[in-house]
Amino acid sequence: MSINVNNNVPKPQVEGQKLQQQNNQAAAQNNAQQAQKTAVPRQDSVSLTQSAQQLTQLQKKGNDTPTINQEKVEKLKKAIESGEYRINPERLAQNIAKFESELFGIK
Repeated sequence: MSINVNNNVPKPQVEGQKLQQQNNQAAAQNNAQQAQKTAVPRQDSVSLTQSAQQLTQLQKKGNDTPTINQEKVEKLKKAIESGEYRINPERLAQNIAKFESELFGIK
């Protein structure tokens, strides 16, 4: 009586399946090794916009901030509340343009 260990599958087919499994395992190991070689440690980074850089520079200047003239503030509040405060649109536009040119470095 003969015992067939290959479950009635011809020997070349079994060997081919084993070879294919070995090749698949080798390819998987090779891919894992390549991934480890090419993996670069991640480093966090931060970049600031130009506006943020300018704000940072202004903050570094420190105590150059002007003091608040509380008397002037109170006069302006009263003028606004009473409706006496008038806005000069041309002067306002010039001041806004001047501020923006200084802020963004436009000449």
